[in-house]
Amino acid sequence: MIEAPLALAAVVAAAAAVGFWLERRFGWAEKLGASLLVIALGALLSNLGLVPVRSPVYDVVFGPVTSLAIVWLLLAVDLRDLRAAGPRMLGAFAIAVVGTLAGVASAVLLFGRAFGDETWKLAGAMVGTYSGGGLNFVAVGRALGLPDSLFSAAAAADNVVTALWMVATLLLPGWLRRFYPAPPGERDRSEVEEGHGAGGGEETVDLLAPVPLQVFDLALLLALGLGLQLAAEATARALPWPVPSVVWLTTYALAAAQLPPVRRLTGALHLGTLALNLFFVVIGIGSRVSEILAVGVEVFYFTAAVVLIHGIVTFVGARLARLDVETTAVASQAAVGGPSTAMALAMSRRRPHLALPGLVVGLLGYAVGNYLGLAMAYALRAL
Repeated sequence: MIEAPLALAAVVAAAAAVGFWLERRFGWAEKLGASLLVIALGALLSNLGLVPVRSPVYDVVFGPVTSLAIVWLLLAVDLRDLRAAGPRMLGAFAIAVVGTLAGVASAVLLFGRAFGDETWKLAGAMVGTYSGGGLNFVAVGRALGLPDSLFSAAAAADNVVTALWMVATLLLPGWLRRFYPAPPGERDRSEVEEGHGAGGGEETVDLLAPVPLQVFDLALLLALGLGLQLAAEATARALPWPVPSVVWLTTYALAAAQLPPVRRLTGALHLGTLALNLFFVVIGIGSRVSEILAVGVEVFYFTAAVVLIHGIVTFVGARLARLDVETTAVASQAAVGGPSTAMALAMSRRRPHLALPGLVVGLLGYAVGNYLGLAMAYALRAL
């Protein structure tokens, strides 16, 4: 078993690199996305007994590295770019978030007794992760003090259910398409395959493509990430209100992202994606079947119920709102899996014009997921 901190850190970094390489090299891996791949690689390493479940290396990833991922990804959010997503994608994403809230509320009623006094914490973490992806799970779970055993079991269940939902959103549009209206101005499939979007000329973002980077920009982004962490922690300590530092971190990062000098920096999205996938490797390492069984299969039932009800509310709500099924699937995946899986879904469904809007609402999910998760948790605790 690899336990030495330096060797273990090298394994985590190598697993992330393998995930990126697989996504770039193979079509099947591109459809899954690097995030799901590195989760699977981490789970494989852990369940084969090659790496420990707990290590100080993981604490660093869950702590400063994850906080840096939050900052860097949010620094890539220009709130004016939400216009690029359009009212349809934003509307579908709003319905998806409502579906998550309904799913968590239903799961609490069905399985909440199995977790006792920790139910409100688990519910908050589930709202966070299914409003913008796994990064919010650790942010909200850490802020609420979710016990380690329940955290690991819920993370394992989350990984499994997220992978299953990725498969579902790949298949459902083809099955349900005839029940939904076509997007305005949609062209035939042959035009889409040639790279033309429904609106004509929509641009996609390839996170693995070479980009011009400057050492000054990278250094400034690192300083800005660490500085905002310090500011958030200082604010949380200074104020008498029990507001977790992650809320201040999210707020400060979003505010900084709107400043023109910050928007001109290159590399924030790429650094954030790298840090995010290091986090996913560690999440995968914690995804041991024994961890789920130790707490009980109820945590899997809880998680599955959240996503199942999320899916029903999202697709039925989108149908009532007369939204097309392709946009709905990408918005749902943005909520459940985050921006990277939303982009992967759009490209695998041959809808490149939805990749950038999916990325935008996925990044928006990073921003709102922390607020919603904490709000749901404290509301349930009050009840």
